[in-house]
Amino acid sequence: MLTSVQRLELHDGGPIIGWDIGGAHVKASLLEGEHVSDIGQWPAPLWQGLSHLDDAVRSARERWPRFGQACHAVTMSAEMTDLFPDREAGVVTLAARLAALLGPTARFYAGEAGWLDAQQAAVQWPAVASANWLATATLAAQRLPDGILMDIGSTTTDLIPITRGTPAPLGRNDAARLESGELVYVGVVRTPLCALARRIRFGDASYNVMHEFFATSADVFRLTGELDAAYDQYPAADERARDTAASCGRLARMIGHDARDADENRWRQFARRWRALITAEITRNLASVIARSGFDPECAVIGAGCGLFLARDIAQMSGRPFVAFDTVIDVAPDCRGWANVCAPSVAVALLRRHARC
Repeated sequence: MLTSVQRLELHDGGPIIGWDIGGAHVKASLLEGEHVSDIGQWPAPLWQGLSHLDDAVRSARERWPRFGQACHAVTMSAEMTDLFPDREAGVVTLAARLAALLGPTARFYAGEAGWLDAQQAAVQWPAVASANWLATATLAAQRLPDGILMDIGSTTTDLIPITRGTPAPLGRNDAARLESGELVYVGVVRTPLCALARRIRFGDASYNVMHEFFATSADVFRLTGELDAAYDQYPAADERARDTAASCGRLARMIGHDARDADENRWRQFARRWRALITAEITRNLASVIARSGFDPECAVIGAGCGLFLARDIAQMSGRPFVAFDTVIDVAPDCRGWANVCAPSVAVALLRRHARC
């Protein structure tokens, strides 16, 4: 057991590892001083069992020799996975498991409620549940006091107003944020395309969309050339190749075609139609959030997530200044892209650095 003096030393100058425990990925950032020196992301389908969490933590331990000397700052959204009967059970189970894996320095981010140990997190679970967006928004607000955070990830998009150096969302939990439009269940990797449209045009005709899990948004952004392969970590819908030919085939299947029914250029055009639908869904919610917040319509967008390219595009189309999350932190040059993808894990590490244990 670490003494209080040892804990203080670790907190003040030692490494801090920030964790974002999602239902599909585990993300971790190594903070040394004020500098983010390394970032890792591991696919972890937690709906299949907690062993995937164990594996991700083990990988981080092997990657970072100073793992055992670090303080650990944790945020999560994985309590929403259907491994758990409800969100409370998810927070309680995950907090206990992570405390066992990470050791006595593990603290759980609870927004305004501060940093909690596992037992406190179990009691105050609503403050811990799905607070990762709040961590990113809180850090972003320290660097850019007025604007809107647009974090487009693999699965979801967060649209968080920031005013006078403070996040100002209407909703605090997922249900309230879905109601307000501050949480949009659209991402650039895992979103099933059948969720985006009932009909869609291909060439000169309009088709009903097959409402089956035949293709995902990753297929779209592979064909547009915008999805970095490093962030494309999940199996395709049919568990086949994640290349151009296979992506064309999966998009074709959405409207009853085969890839051979058209050339690659026509399937790329079709992918751009799906891209437009995704962009329109996020833009519609963004306009609603900004209108309710009373912001200047030209307020700055702080972009994050593996869909940073889409956030930048939406900001530019809307005539708003754009600031990438990685540009407002001190991060190793080869980790800049990952800092955007894993922004909540970076945020909790930096917030913990400046908080009292």
